[in-house]
Amino acid sequence: MISVSEAEQIVLSHCKDFGVETVPFLAARGRVLAENIAADRDLPPYNRVTMDGIAIRFADYEAGCRRFAIAATQAAGSPPPDLPPLPTPHSSFLIHHSSLITPHSSFAIEVMTGAALSTSADTVVPYGNLHIADGVAQIAAEPVRKGQNIHVQGTDRRQGEIVIAAGQVIGPAQIGMAAALGKSEVRVKKLPRVAVLSSGDELVDVADTPSPYQIRRSNIYSTHAALQRYGIDATMLHLPDDPELIRREVARCQAGFDVLLLSGGVSMGKFDYIPKVLEETGVHLRFHKVRQRPGKPFWFGTFGERGLVFALPGNPVSTFMCLHRYVLPWLEASLGFPPESPEFAVLAKPARFEPPLTCFLQVKLTRDHEARLWAEPLEGHGSGDFANLLDADAFLELPMEKTEFAAGEVFRVWRFV
Repeated sequence: MISVSEAEQIVLSHCKDFGVETVPFLAARGRVLAENIAADRDLPPYNRVTMDGIAIRFADYEAGCRRFAIAATQAAGSPPPDLPPLPTPHSSFLIHHSSLITPHSSFAIEVMTGAALSTSADTVVPYGNLHIADGVAQIAAEPVRKGQNIHVQGTDRRQGEIVIAAGQVIGPAQIGMAAALGKSEVRVKKLPRVAVLSSGDELVDVADTPSPYQIRRSNIYSTHAALQRYGIDATMLHLPDDPELIRREVARCQAGFDVLLLSGGVSMGKFDYIPKVLEETGVHLRFHKVRQRPGKPFWFGTFGERGLVFALPGNPVSTFMCLHRYVLPWLEASLGFPPESPEFAVLAKPARFEPPLTCFLQVKLTRDHEARLWAEPLEGHGSGDFANLLDADAFLELPMEKTEFAAGEVFRVWRFV
């Protein structure tokens, strides 16, 4: 039997690279980006108006102009018009528009948010600072700053500059940016092919009515749901307590999948055939049994060039804990997820655990006004009480070197996905 830290080290030493693939960008959420994505043009691609109002020449304002005749109106997406030149006393514009233009007046373009700023303008005055009547905008609030309310071309990223770096987990922000950059397809880390297998004649399908001595299968569904977070649609199978059928199905799965996640049949019972069948089908045992509760019978092995088997104890809480403590960290490391610092929480109440095993205590997490994370222990009824998981949201890892754990002590926490 090995320690939790030894089991973790062995599992993580078998991280695998499953290659890369190209997927539609809308299907990439939760995947790890396997390429750098660069700007295909400046961001923003033009001097962008950021508020509805009027676009003016700041030099006109600086010269004392406070009234601006609206020479044109521009919507977002339309070509920007040029401002007319400042009228002279004998210009034809002044002769025909004498009611709009005075010695302290100039011209403006009425602009909408998102419009491309005219090259003849350099400042935008928002509607809230204007009084507009009869085609003339009068500045009603000052001061006006040169270049205000303009998102200058290329200030976010220049053409050719990396915008989304490889190694990021793709979320809504990355998907939106990929769309803005014209990336309808992206290269991502390829996912392993995973089979989730339950075993035991006491288990029936979710749609079946169990006899008084049977229960419905649940572990494979909670495991499948956890894997969906990473984009993995695992194949689910059930194995009866028949060593020949188990041997045949395990051999078939080894040929078609990269990872086998088994639940049940790995302890010391007369019908726990899984360990023997795994070794008979060429799976190399890396360890069996870990000094922990729940999940002590955990079995881990490898097959072929990169195949792995996680054979988890069948009690629901044991399966759930081993999944979060070993399987999902291995998966994230294999897929190249950015490493995260371990998370710790303060034990809210004293706890006692006498066996010389690492205890994974079910807890409810809360955060106080000083941003400290507290772990409230939740009493359950052993590793078969998976109803208790509905009230918990994490496991608190209590080291096996102690039996008494005082309130206020800090320990590592493993959140449920």
